[in-house]
Amino acid sequence: MESYYKREMTHQHNHADKHEHGHSHEGHNHSKGNPLSFAFWLNLAFSIVEVVGGVLTNSTAIIADAFHDLMDAVAIGIAILLEKLSGKKRSVKFSYGYKRFSLLSALGLSIFLLAGSATMIFAGYHSFFSEKEVHSIGMLGLAVLGLAVNGFAFLRIKNSGGHSHHGHSHGGHNHNSQSIMLHLLEDVMGWGAVLIGAVIIYFTGWNWIDGVLTIAIALYVGFNAVKNLIATGKVMLQSVPENVDVTQLTEELNQIDGVTNIHDVHIWSLDGSYNVGSVHAVTTDLIVKSEQDIMQRIIQLMKKYNIQHPTVQIETSTNSCEFKNC
Repeated sequence: MESYYKREMTHQHNHADKHEHGHSHEGHNHSKGNPLSFAFWLNLAFSIVEVVGGVLTNSTAIIADAFHDLMDAVAIGIAILLEKLSGKKRSVKFSYGYKRFSLLSALGLSIFLLAGSATMIFAGYHSFFSEKEVHSIGMLGLAVLGLAVNGFAFLRIKNSGGHSHHGHSHGGHNHNSQSIMLHLLEDVMGWGAVLIGAVIIYFTGWNWIDGVLTIAIALYVGFNAVKNLIATGKVMLQSVPENVDVTQLTEELNQIDGVTNIHDVHIWSLDGSYNVGSVHAVTTDLIVKSEQDIMQRIIQLMKKYNIQHPTVQIETSTNSCEFKNC
C-alpha cells in the first residue's frame, strides 16, 4: 500500500484562499464596478452622438467607430454582469468558484470586435468607390470629443485596479478589465487618427483619407482583438501564466532542505490574475514537524511566484508516484 501523505496545510491553505477572495470582492465592488458602469453609460451615450455626427459630417470613419463604441458598450454591460458573477464563492458545482465567467466577457468582446473590424474594412473599401465630401470641421469637433470621452473612461478603469494588495498580483486587472481597457485605449488612438485625418482633409480636400483611416483603425482594432483572443484562449486552455517561470520555480523548490525531488508541477490561471498551482515534493524520512516546515516553505515559495492557490503533496523517497513521469 502506498504510504505517502497528501496535505494542503488546511489552516494555511484556507486562510490564503479567504485572504485572496476577500481582496477580490473588495476590488470588484469598490474599484471596478463603478468605473465599468461609468464606462458603459458613457460609451452607450457617445455611440449615439457618433452616429448622428457621422451622418451629418458624411464621415464613414466616424460611423464605423460608432459601431465600434456600441460594441464596446454592449461588451462592458455584459462584463459588469459577469464580473459580479465571477466574484461569487465556490459551490458544489463550481469548486474553484466563478472567476472564469469573466473570461467569457473577454472572449465575446474580442469576437465582437473582429466582426466589427471586418464591417469597418468593408465600409472603408466601399467609400473609395462612392467618394463624398466630408465636413472636416464637424469631424474635427467629434474627434476632440471622442478623445476626451474615451480617454476619461480609460483612466477611470485603469486607476481603479492598477494597484496591488499586500504585494500580490490579484489586486490588479484581470483579462476582462484588461480587454476593456485595451478597447478604450484603441478608441483613444482611433480618435487621434480621425483628428489628424480631419486636419488633412480641411487643408487638402483629400476626402479619400476618410476611407484610409477607416481601414487603418479596423486593422489596428482587429490585430489587438486577435492578440487578446489568443491570450484569453491560453487562460481557458490552462496554459502556464506568463508571469510564472516554472523552470526557475522548480529549481528553487529542489534547493529546499529536505526535498530530494520535485515533480508533477502544474500551474494555471483561473482568470488571468488568480493563479493556481500543484506540486509533488519527495522528502527524506522525517518527523511530522519537519514535514510541515518543508510544506510551509514550499507554499511560501509558490506564492512568491504569483501562485495564490497552492496545493502540495508530500511523498517519501520509498514511494513510487504514478504521476512522476507524466
